Amino acid sequence: MGRFLPHPDDVPVQITPRKHPALSRQKLNTISLGGVACNSERGWRRGTAVDMYMPTLGDTAHYPGYIAWCEKHADGYRVGVAFTDDQTLFGARMGEQVCQIEHYCRQRNQLNLPFENKDALALEWVNLHAPEFSQETLEQALAQPALD
Repeated sequence: MGRFLPHPDDVPVQITPRKHPALSRQKLNTISLGGVACNSERGWRRGTAVDMYMPTLGDTAHYPGYIAWCEKHADGYRVGVAFTDDQTLFGARMGEQVCQIEHYCRQRNQLNLPFENKDALALEWVNLHAPEFSQETLEQALAQPALD
């Protein structure tokens, strides 16, 4: 199974069930390309078909996937949403970059750090973190044996 990008806690994400058959753990481990780790108010069963929605990105930012894992925490759950096709994984990774930039802007604002505009701050984030989201980095992660 591939790796999971951490979704920032202060940027909303919604997970809703999809009317699609669940996947077994073995099948999910075999076909998952990786995904996104995010918070959820509820627990989920592994293999459940879900739709991950990122409201920050607009109405079309829906990514169909499957629950790969679910961990109980004091304030809810942390879940891994796995994707099983390249196009969905690519879209979710691009969406995560936008969410990470939004998180970066919020952090700077909370710290009262000056910035010219949001576009300049986005470019600053890209210069610092874009390699983490590159195709090469993804391929390296997929080539490593998964520990999860």
